[in-house]
Parts: sequence; structure tokens; C-alpha cells
Amino acid sequence: MNVVEVLSPKDLLQLARRVCELGSEKTLALARRWRPQDGAPVVTIRGQYTARSWTQWTQGFQFGNAFLCFESSGEPELLRFAVESTLRVMPSHLTHTGVHDHGFNTVSTFGQLRRLILEHAADRYAVHLEACDIAIRVSGAVQASRWRDIGNGDGYIYSFNGPQSLFIDTIRSLRVLGLSHQLGHELFGEQDERFDLLERLLAHARTTSKFNIFFGEGRDVYDTKEFRGRTAHESIFNTVGSSYRCPSSQQGYSPFSTWTRGLAWAMLGFAEQLEFLNVLVPTHPKPLDSAIEMMREAAIATCDFYINKASARDGICYWDTGAPRLHELGDWRDRDAEPMNEFEPVDASASAIAAQGLLRLGHVLGASGDLYTQAGLGVAKRLFSEPYLATASGVEGLLLHSIYHRPNGWDYVPPASSIPYGESSMWGDYHLLELALLVRRLTEDRYYTFFSVDTVAAR
Repeated sequence: MNVVEVLSPKDLLQLARRVCELGSEKTLALARRWRPQDGAPVVTIRGQYTARSWTQWTQGFQFGNAFLCFESSGEPELLRFAVESTLRVMPSHLTHTGVHDHGFNTVSTFGQLRRLILEHAADRYAVHLEACDIAIRVSGAVQASRWRDIGNGDGYIYSFNGPQSLFIDTIRSLRVLGLSHQLGHELFGEQDERFDLLERLLAHARTTSKFNIFFGEGRDVYDTKEFRGRTAHESIFNTVGSSYRCPSSQQGYSPFSTWTRGLAWAMLGFAEQLEFLNVLVPTHPKPLDSAIEMMREAAIATCDFYINKASARDGICYWDTGAPRLHELGDWRDRDAEPMNEFEPVDASASAIAAQGLLRLGHVLGASGDLYTQAGLGVAKRLFSEPYLATASGVEGLLLHSIYHRPNGWDYVPPASSIPYGESSMWGDYHLLELALLVRRLTEDRYYTFFSVDTVAAR
């Protein structure tokens, strides 16, 4: 990525407002068409949202989009749809014991409603504050119960693939564990054994950093300083002896290349948790220095890799840094990304997630984080405009050129094309709207986090 233009959040304010205006129109239009009994909308085909049965991990993003758009537009119908849908559809997700995705579904819905109530932006629905608290507490505990102990106080929340599987995605979904801990919740096991949710959060983050991120320390022949910060989508552990076995990938090209959405989850997840821990420090009974340093190093390494290795000149990334035909694009890092090329697709959803990670890391580092702030603003500026912003009428998605599962061939390939392009995803739309909200909040000196600073400080 070529970080040359000096930007401020105010330079992007009108673009961010336009994103929210379009998002509001599209969110309401989809709400009027979509039936919850058809499942969760996942990706678009020829511009229209469709479900894809795997897990219902995107359902919270649909309703979360409405919360985010309401904050910008003040449109009562958006808030009404978001609240009613959350209370009616999302409770079954709270006790879903088969997935690691609780932070995606719960924080995007009950978490957003809780935040709006606490900020007095949704006073009409303040009666539901306690329900939000209970939902978050339960969801965090259920997520934490998917625990694989690997000894020495470490372990991880295992993915829906089974106890052997640690996904890098989960680092961003840990936000529900943070909120649940913030609300004073504990997980109880057999014979009333108590498990501290923050300890599980920290242990999972340590394990992810140790095994899913490569720091150029020679773990394997590809772990070189040149590629410091690359990530593995999945780590595989022996379920008998708990020893680490190998990297793997479900949605990337290979275990030894970097699936860029997984990289983006790490960038944003570690940066957010770093913010959270920094706020906890004054009141937490135990030192958090080592955890903060670990989060900081993981966030910096992954963000550096995105800037230096994973993105094109304009900050947009292709779907995997090792995609097999990427070399046919030539010096792709020295040109703007080309979403309609003949060889490998870009993944704008990964770029939207990464942009927020860059901005959050820049914010938490202060003066020393200006490179990351400028990089994040640069990516946001690109995504807030065509050809990534969907402005055409009749197109239900908001962020174009999103990729879901390239190896499985789940993405729509237009006629006469050899690659998928031009479609949207529910998580891409959500993270573009969340990015727009963060940019707007930065212009107002009202920094946006998944947690409430005042509530954290009060514990």
C-alpha cells in the first residue's frame, strides 16, 4: 500500500454520510422483502441477497446494519426493525453451543442496542436494557464454554470444525467475552467450578497470537522476517495430547498463504481488545502489562503485513496473498486493485475490516500510530466510493466485490468472467457501515467502541 495522501476524518465525512444514506435505503428495502424463516441473508447473487446454509453467523449483521444506519439517519423505522428483530429472532443464537461466532451475532444486535440506550439515543427502548445485559452475559458464557485446554494456563475457543480447530476469526468475536466480563458474569462448570471470562479471553488471544500469527521467528521455513505478520486461518491441535500439529485453512488458498479476511479479523480483533485492556488497567486487580504487550505486538505485526504485503497500492486486498494466479497480474502491489481482472478476485469485505483495524491501532498508539491512521483513512476513502460502493438502483448490497468462500466456489461468477466480482456480503456491508460510523465519530471526538468506557471504569 502506498500511504502518501495526508487525510483527516473530516475529509471523509461527506463520503461516510453518503455510505450511511445508501445503507439506510438498502437495509430498509431488504427488511421489507426478507423473511426470517428463510434463514440469514449471506451474500448477493446478481445483486440480490440470498441465504446459504452453513451457519447463521450473518443474521446479527442484518439487524446490526439497521442499528448503525439509525444512528446516522435517526429514521424510526430502522430502529424499530432492529429492536423487534433482535428481540424476536436473536435469542436462539445466545445459547447456540455449536459455533464460535457469538461476538458477531450478539454484539451486533443486543450490544448495539445496549450502547444506544446507554448513549440516550434509544431512550424509548430503555426498558430492554436489562434484557440486553442478560443476553450478552449468556452469550459470552456459552462462547467461553467451547474451551480446549492445552496446558500451562493456555487454551482456545474452538471453532465449529471441532475441538482440534482454532480459527483466527474468533479473535474479533471475543468482544462478547469482554462485554460479558464487563457485566460481572462468570461461567460455572461441573461442581460449581468457576471460570473467569477475562482469563479465557486473554488465554485465547495468547494462543491465537502464538500459533496463528507468524512473527518472523523461524517457526517454519516460511516464517521469515520479510513476511512478519502473516496469518494462518486455522491451527490444528492433537485432541489427545493437546499439542500443536500444523496450520490449516478453510477459506484461504493454503495453510502457508494468508487468507486476507482472516488477516483482517486479527488486525481488528487485537486492536479492539488492546483498547479494551487499556481501559481496564486502572481498576483491574491484576497487572495486564504482558497481555497488553502481546495484543500490541500482534496488532502491529498484522497491520504492517497488510500495508506492506497484503494490499495493492490503493489499500484494497485480493482474497489471498498466495492465490495461485495472482502472479499473472504482474506487480499487483504497485497498482490499484483491479476487481474485474481475469485471474484472482479482490475481497473488499476484508479491506473494510482491515481499515477499521488500522484506524483503531492508530488511535490506541497515539502520535506513534499516524502511519496506521493514514492507511486506515486511505482504505476507507477508497471503499466509500465507486467501484466499491454500490450506488446502482436495485442492488441490495452496499459494499461490492466481497468474497465468501473461494475454494468452495460459493461466490457468483458473472457470465464471460473467470472470477467472481461485483457482489456483496452481509458482513461486508456491516463492517463498511461500522467503519463509516467510526470515521464520523472521530470527527466529533466521540470515539466508538464495542464497550462503554464509563461502565468499564465503574467496575
